[in-house]
Formats: sequence, structure tokens, C-alpha cells
Amino acid sequence: MNQKPLLGFSLALLASMTWATLPIAAQQVLKVVDAQTLVWFRFVVASFGLLLILGCAKRLPKLTACSKKEVGLIVLGVLGLSANFFLFAEALNYVSPTTNQVLWQLAPFSMIILGVLLFKERFGFFQKSGFLLLIIGLIAFFNDKFGEILKLDKYALGILLSSGASLIWVSYGIAQKLLLRLFTSQQVLLIIYIGCAFTMMPFSTPAQLGNIEGSFLWGCFIYCCLNTLIGYGSYGEALNHWDTSKVSVVTTMLPIFTMIFSLLGHKFYPEIFADPDMNGISYVGALIVVCGAILAIAGDKLFRRRK
Repeated sequence: MNQKPLLGFSLALLASMTWATLPIAAQQVLKVVDAQTLVWFRFVVASFGLLLILGCAKRLPKLTACSKKEVGLIVLGVLGLSANFFLFAEALNYVSPTTNQVLWQLAPFSMIILGVLLFKERFGFFQKSGFLLLIIGLIAFFNDKFGEILKLDKYALGILLSSGASLIWVSYGIAQKLLLRLFTSQQVLLIIYIGCAFTMMPFSTPAQLGNIEGSFLWGCFIYCCLNTLIGYGSYGEALNHWDTSKVSVVTTMLPIFTMIFSLLGHKFYPEIFADPDMNGISYVGALIVVCGAILAIAGDKLFRRRK
């Protein structure tokens, strides 16, 4: 692979910024549109956009090549990603974007554990250390919220939804990994997006678009719809120009970026963007969670000893 570190870093950073700002924009839209409707529109836009891109490149997937096993994997991926998008969006009605992104770090750890169980992958020193840091980081992040969580109120429901979104994403991740034997990553995404769009259609209410008023809310809605294409497109291209481990380090910084953008939004537009409601220990906890994820995902390659 012809390495272009600067281009790879820029694309990875664009993907990270795109994903990091998604929950901030989505939280505004969810004030007037329900989660399932927003998610449906996101899948529709992503499907049409990727269909156009792959169609022009004459790289559309051939579903006739699928056996019953691949069809089963597609169904698993569709259900997993549909549930992930919905739970992720619904959780934003109860918790902050930063909390949502911090809990998203459960996804890569779940993927690592399933990789060990299903694919006999290695669970080495860096994975164990990263898992320990995850636990310590989450305890620190929620240091002042345990009383609220134990009340089992709306905040606890939001944490449950966010955690569920992260954990159920693993079913999509496993399905995608196995489908890559037959299709390219972009082809897998197209098939899954179209399936998700049809899955979410019965639960959506397109008429709710009439509730969106003003250029700001419309801008947030359009951004949410384009976010998937921009984020995954940038991420895919970053992998073509830079090492996977280094791209992973940048994209794992999502909670930090979300935290920064949330603070900036509240500072300049407090009437629109809510206070992140975090103390100093929570900020440290978020950083520890990110460090744990980086260590678990890319530690072997980043700190590998050269013989």
C-alpha cells in the first residue's frame, strides 16, 4: 500500500469529527422528530448515496452469489445496525452526547471478546490492560452520577440504551467481518443500509418533517442524514492511505472530540446547547476510557517490539 500519512490522518480526523458531532446535532433534531424517523431518513440517504457511488464505479454487489449462510449474515447485520442506530438516537433523549460516546467504547471491547471466543484471536497484555482501564475510566466518568443511576430513572434508562447500542453493534461487526469474504466493505455497507432502510420504514413517520422549522434545525437534520456517508467514506479512504492501527487511534478519540464540541457549543450558544454537566473527575475518566480503547485496539502494533 502506498502510504500517505498526512492524507490518511486528515481523512481519519474528518471521520472522527463527523462522528463526534453527530450526537450533538441529532439531539437537536430529536426535539421535534422521533428516533426511528431520524434513523430511517439516515439509512435512506446513505443507501441512495452509496448506491450512486458504487453504481457509477460499476461495483454493485451481486446478491446471486449469496448462499443461505450469507443471507443469514446479512439479516444479522441489518438487525444489529438498525437496533444500534435506533438505541443510539433514543438514548440522546436521556443522556448527553458525551456520555453516549463514552459508552460507545464498549463496542470495540465487546468485539475483541467475541473475536477471542469465535475466531480464537489473541487476548494479550494490551487487551487486558485496556479492559482494566475501561472499568476504571467508567467508574471515574460516572463518579457523581451513581446516586442518580441507582434511582433507575430516565438517566439510568439512557445509560442502558447507550450501552445496548454499543453491545448490539457487535452483531453487525461480526456479520460484516464474515461477509468481507464475498464482498468489499462498501458493498457490505450498501446491502446493510438498504436492508436497514426497509426494516425501519414501518416504524417511521415521515410527516414529522413538518415539525422541523428554521434553518438551524434543518441544517442539523441534513447533517445527520449526510453524516453516515461522510464518516464511513472518510474512514474507508483513510485505511487506504494509512496504517489501520494509526487510523484506529484517531477514531477512538470520539468522546474527547464530542466533549470539546459540547463545551464550545454551550459556551457560545448556551440557549441551544446544554451544559455537559461533568466534573473534573469525569473528564479524567473519559480520557482513561479512550486510552483503554486505544491500548486494546492498537496496543500490539503501536508498541510492538522490533526484533
